[in-house]
Amino acid sequence: MAFSGLKDELLAAQVEARNAKAQLEAEVALNRRVRMAISDLSTSWEVEPMDESREGARGDALVDQLCYLGATLRDRVRDALHIGVKRAMAVVCSGFSYDMEVVSHGFVTDISKTDAENEERLHALIDDAKAPGERLAKLFEPEVLPPETGLGAGGGGEDCAMD
Repeated sequence: MAFSGLKDELLAAQVEARNAKAQLEAEVALNRRVRMAISDLSTSWEVEPMDESREGARGDALVDQLCYLGATLRDRVRDALHIGVKRAMAVVCSGFSYDMEVVSHGFVTDISKTDAENEERLHALIDDAKAPGERLAKLFEPEVLPPETGLGAGGGGEDCAMD
């Protein structure tokens, strides 16, 4: 009888070991995909690639790289915003007669209107500017965006698809 109990325990331990192995293999595969996605992003945005020599702190290295990548991309998006605003101001200056100091303060509100009416007017102006703004933005995209690689983690593009 004792032998039967040990056999059952051994079989249960084998099942647990197989499940743990499968889970570990899935985690290793996911880790590999995450490293590849970070590497692809870093390469496309010309950010220093991950230091793969930190074998002992691989999880920490991934977190560090994601934090660094996030901070770097935030800085670049802020720079892109500033470039876009400066370019838009230059476009206005190139052929229109506006006081750039006044324009630099943003939308002009009508003091004879309520806040709600000014807000409605603002949204109408934004709606009117959408299509021309898209055209103007496309002119400057090469200055602020890295080229599209068409590849996601793993080389097939399916892992980083933006649906």
